[in-house]
Order: sequence, then C-alpha cells, then structure tokens
Amino acid sequence: MYPSTSPETGRDPWADGPRPAPAGPPAGYPPGPRTGPAVEETGEQRKRGPRRARRGGEPARRPDDETVEPEEEIVPPVPVHRPLALTVAGFAALLGVGLVLGAQTAGPGHRLPFAGIILGVQLLYVLAWTMAMRPPALAMVALVSAGVAVAADAAAVRSEIAALAPLGYVAAGGLLLGVLGQLVRRVDRARVTESLGATLLIVVGVVAFATLIVLSRIPAGTQAITVCLTATGVALTVARLTDAVVPRPRLAPQVPRGAAGVVVGAMLGTLVSAVLGSYLVGFTPTSGALIGLVTAGTAVLADLAVGYAEAGRLMAGEPPTMWIARHLQGPLGGFALAAPAAYAMCTLFL
Repeated sequence: MYPSTSPETGRDPWADGPRPAPAGPPAGYPPGPRTGPAVEETGEQRKRGPRRARRGGEPARRPDDETVEPEEEIVPPVPVHRPLALTVAGFAALLGVGLVLGAQTAGPGHRLPFAGIILGVQLLYVLAWTMAMRPPALAMVALVSAGVAVAADAAAVRSEIAALAPLGYVAAGGLLLGVLGQLVRRVDRARVTESLGATLLIVVGVVAFATLIVLSRIPAGTQAITVCLTATGVALTVARLTDAVVPRPRLAPQVPRGAAGVVVGAMLGTLVSAVLGSYLVGFTPTSGALIGLVTAGTAVLADLAVGYAEAGRLMAGEPPTMWIARHLQGPLGGFALAAPAAYAMCTLFL
C-alpha cells in the first residue's frame, strides 16, 4: 500500500537554482545576541545565578550560605595582687636568711641545730604542698612524707660518710611505703596514680632539703650553701617584688607572673653570688657566679612552674585550695630544687 500523495508534491525536482536557505542564521556563524530573555529573570536570579547541584541532590553551598562562626572570647588576664606578691617576697627572703644563718651554726659534731632548722622547713614544705595539691588519702601522704623527712635528716647526720646514698635509700623506702598504703586502701582506687604522684613529689622535695645537711659536712660546703642559698633567696625575692611593680610581659593570662621578674631575679641572684665569691675562701667571682646562676635560675623556674600548675588545676575545674598554702608552695619548691643543685655544683666545680 502506498500513500495517495507523494512527499515531493509541490516541489520542482529539476529546479536550476540552489535550494532556498533555511529561515535561521547562516551555517558556520554563531547565533546573534539575544534581544531579551524569553522568561524574565528576577533580580535575585541575575545576582546569584543558578545553583549547581551537589552529589546527593542537595544544592551547592555558596560562601554567603555558610554559617558565620562566632569570634573567640578573649579571656582577660588574671590580676596581680601587689600586697600578696610583696608578702610572698618577704617569705622568700626570710626563708633564705634562716637557711643561710642555720648553715653557719653547723660544724663538726654540731649538726643537730642545722638539722632542726631543716626539719622545720621540711614540715612546712609537706604542709604547704599537701594542702595545695590535695591528693587522695591526704593524711596518709602527709604522714609518710613527714616520716621520710625525719629519717632523711637522721641519715644525713649520722652516716659515717657524707654521701647521698643513704638519702636515696630513705626516699625509696618512703615511696614503697606510699605504694603499700595505697594498696591497703579500699576507696578511691581510681585515683591511686594521682596519690602516688603527689607522694613522689613531696618525698623527693623533703629529701632534697636534707642534701643541705650532707653538703655542710664536706669541705667548702658551708661556703657553698651561703653562696647558693643567698643567690636563691635574692632571685626569688626580686622576682616577686618585680611582679608587684611591673608584672610584664605576661607569660600566660592565667598565671599572675611576668617575664621581667624571672629574668631580673635570676640576674641579680647571679650578681650577688659573684660578689660573695670574691670574699669567701675557696671561691672566685667566676665560680661564685657560675653556681649562683645555676641555683638562682633553677629556683625561679621552679617557682614559676608552681604558678602554672596552680593555673592548670583551676582551669580543670578543681576548687581552689587554701590560699596561704598555694602561695607558700612556690618559694618552698624553689629552695627544695636549689638544694641538690648546690650540692651538684659544689662537688663538680669546687
């Protein structure tokens, strides 16, 4: 079956001329510019353009669609209380004077007066650090540390040879006693590690004070104690006085200490030790400045570290401890760390 009309009806198949061009634009040329959109775009569409789809069918995000993050809140620095800084400076000066004068009372066969002074400082150290740190089983930690202090002083006075080995045995025994005490306890076992860490820190501190008794028994030991502890006392006192006047630049907003106090205190402590070294027998200004620099620098850094530890406890949400304990903690820790440093410098360079 064929259609009744042919598709060529109405056309001249034998026309001589070329075929008429289509109604559109000529081939090979781009289309002309549009005179107007077929569908009018709104102002928002012209401005923002179409959205591209992301994977999953959601429209692509644009910078103006992103949520604006709030700015970080600036934490104001902790204020520095000048009366408190002056009080701590006075305590550091008194502690240094007491230890230096107590060392002058030590002599062959007369170690007990100096040992009594050291024991008093050790008990104050135990009280301040246990109340500031407040470890689990606080009473047990304090009793173990006090017993270690008495045993360390007795070993330093009664040992035949002035050496640190007896003090090491006492410290090891105190730590073992602390571990046994923790194993006996039936409560707060989840905080056993914290309690053992506090016991270790306090036991090492009280044993470090006992090294001054051993140092007083060796040649030039009393002069070394005078130089080192004087430099330590001057460094701690000047650092706190500087914080009361110019607590800048601040090392951390949460710590009420300034870098100027740390640097100036260490420098003046070194200067004082150099001056003392020029007058004491067995010392020179160079040797006095060397051991004074080590002990003074160690003391001010230990004092600063105590401030950082206290700020860390407050930022962790722990309640503040007894204020007098946490403020005495710094100078006591500085002298505790300066004592073995003085012993090491005396045995190595004198």
